Amino acid sequence: MSRITLTKSIDAPLELVFRTIAHIEEFAEAVPEIVNVEFLSAERTGVGTKFRETRHIRKREASTILEVTEYEENEHVRIVSEVSGTIWDTIFRVRQQAGGTLLSMEMEARTDKVINKILNTLFGGIIKRAIAADLDAVKAFCERTK
Repeated sequence: MSRITLTKSIDAPLELVFRTIAHIEEFAEAVPEIVNVEFLSAERTGVGTKFRETRHIRKREASTILEVTEYEENEHVRIVSEVSGTIWDTIFRVRQQAGGTLLSMEMEARTDKVINKILNTLFGGIIKRAIAADLDAVKAFCERTK
């Protein structure tokens, strides 16, 4: 797994979908697996926002520090984290389409460590299913909220 790309059609306004993915507190509200968000920066949205996200993963909790590195309102947001020698670079894009919004998410895992490359490949399917579940949760939240 070096790159995963998923898309989801959402029957909701583009501005709502963007706000849900780009504003960390709203994303946490939409995704039930996220149990806590702690901001580590003064910024709470936009470039420079840094936060610790805690999720239920299987039967335990795991925390990751993430940072927003790009933010173009109603267009895209890029969030980057580093975990055990792997850089996880994720970009969410929104685009208007007939009847709503097309949300796309592209995640790239970069590492120089051979063991991480192997593990990322082995767990690629699990990661892809988790991301798909996040996008399903965003879709449900936005369609319920509109």
